[in-house]
Amino acid sequence: MRKTQNPRNILYLVLSIVIAAGIWYYVDEFNGRVVTQTVTGIPIEYINQDALADNGLMLAEGEDSGTSTTIDIIFKGNRRHIVQLDRSKIRVTANLASITEAGVQSVKPDLTYTDRKFNSGNTSVEEQSLYMATVNICELSHKEVELRCELTGNVAEGYSAGKVQLSQTSIAVRGQEEEIAKVSYAKVIFDIGKNTKETVTADLDYQFYDEDGQVLNLSGIHAEAGQIQATLPVYVTKELKLTVDFKEAPGAQLEDMIWAIKPESVVVSGDASVLNDMDSIVLDSFDLLSVTTESTSHSYAILVPDGCENLSGVTRATLEIGYPDKTVADVTTHNIRVENASASRNVELLTQELSVRIFGTAAEMEGITGEDVAVVADLSDYAVASGTYMIPAQVRVGDGKTIGVSGTYQIQVRIPES
Repeated sequence: MRKTQNPRNILYLVLSIVIAAGIWYYVDEFNGRVVTQTVTGIPIEYINQDALADNGLMLAEGEDSGTSTTIDIIFKGNRRHIVQLDRSKIRVTANLASITEAGVQSVKPDLTYTDRKFNSGNTSVEEQSLYMATVNICELSHKEVELRCELTGNVAEGYSAGKVQLSQTSIAVRGQEEEIAKVSYAKVIFDIGKNTKETVTADLDYQFYDEDGQVLNLSGIHAEAGQIQATLPVYVTKELKLTVDFKEAPGAQLEDMIWAIKPESVVVSGDASVLNDMDSIVLDSFDLLSVTTESTSHSYAILVPDGCENLSGVTRATLEIGYPDKTVADVTTHNIRVENASASRNVELLTQELSVRIFGTAAEMEGITGEDVAVVADLSDYAVASGTYMIPAQVRVGDGKTIGVSGTYQIQVRIPES
């Protein structure tokens, strides 16, 4: 007959396993179990190469240059930290600032962590593949090469393109003499798109080419330029109408004038981004109140937008304008009043009638009498004044749109004390 296992014994067994595991974890994690980890192929970063250039030197790079490029390191430390090592946060640098002559030399690589938790002494270096990095320092050579531009795309029909403008026309390169000797020129490829109708600007990368037009991929060549800005001006030719900004007033409407601008238009060529939205050139402003019955001439310079060219060859335009149907009349009105007077005082009008000169077309002036004319003086500025004053007055004729008023007018009033 099988003996039944005591449940209490099973519980003790499980509890013993858990306690043992906890003790092992504590000893492993917090009592300093030391382990190692090897990280291979860490790139060596050579810093302060500008200091070399100041001395006419440069670092020879590449697999065949003799310069050390990577290092292997064995790290030692608490297992809890070692297992968290991230090679992307390990940085090995070698400072070239103290080198002042060419030749194969040695510099000490320095190890740093970009992750601050590994800078607390929890991790150390057990061993590394090299303690001094070999560098091949050579004489620095300079050369200026031509910068060319290859265009792709096209401008739309009816538009024309100017010359490509580059932010610079050459590029300075430096490197070993035998390397930069292979460089014939540099080139950018400028894609202006299809059916372009306005000026195009882009920032472009460049490549180096040999004398046979083959792209060079030489790591030992260093260029002293960033991206190249290329601009292709796109031009359009348009006929622009010449206009004047006429200032109308009651009794002086453009429809009542006989006028002409000579020439009526000019042909202009220029940047499409400027001219695409233009249909006319405004010569100047002109106040129609100054027009008399006789035609007069007014000359204006034709000013085209900056960067554009007037292809017509005409630099001035003439406005001829007259108001042949202008009729002037003097009418007397008794329709005189004030506005904005103090309600507590009775303002006395000393001017009982006023002669006013008005003008307009013969048809509009026909039948106009003094009853159609109102003279109004504003007393807003005389709220606390008393005595006799000449007040500027505004003259209104009919609807105030078709009949004009010549001259300025005022009326006399007496304001009693409050």
